[in-house]
Amino acid sequence: MKRRLQYPAAAKELGIDETWLRRHIKRLPHSKLGRTVYFTDADLERIDALFHHEPTTGPLAAAPAPAPAKKAGSHPLSHLQPLPGRSRALART
Repeated sequence: MKRRLQYPAAAKELGIDETWLRRHIKRLPHSKLGRTVYFTDADLERIDALFHHEPTTGPLAAAPAPAPAKKAGSHPLSHLQPLPGRSRALART
């Protein structure tokens, strides 16, 4: 039979505070039986996968982050052009 953990046991299993589970319950996978909310092992694995982040830089990163390819001296937003002034846009219509 599947384990059915209520808030305190699920929070302990995930290593988080019980109030965090209660605040975010609408976004988390869970089951309800009447008014009782419970979490299965599959729900806990899914919660962990949803909120798990690996570091991308620093000593704990699995691989160094690739450096963005830039042209020397160009700004990353230099290709953008300003929108026409409001008076010119209204005059065209």
